[in-house]
Amino acid sequence: MHILIKILAIICLIGALNWGLIGIFGFDLVAAIFGQMSLLSRLIYTIVGLSAVALVILSIRENKLLSMN
Repeated sequence: MHILIKILAIICLIGALNWGLIGIFGFDLVAAIFGQMSLLSRLIYTIVGLSAVALVILSIRENKLLSMN
């Protein structure tokens, strides 16, 4: 479970760095590499979003499990 959380955290970190580039420089790295709203870039955005949701759910679950011990 911890490996999955680490993988999800890395994916979210990559997405956060991309948003930082957008906010600071107005530069979307994913769009620059894979094309503006191409199928592949949309897939990457979806994976990042789903990773964030899964990370929140698993983190809450892990904290509940840890607090029960």
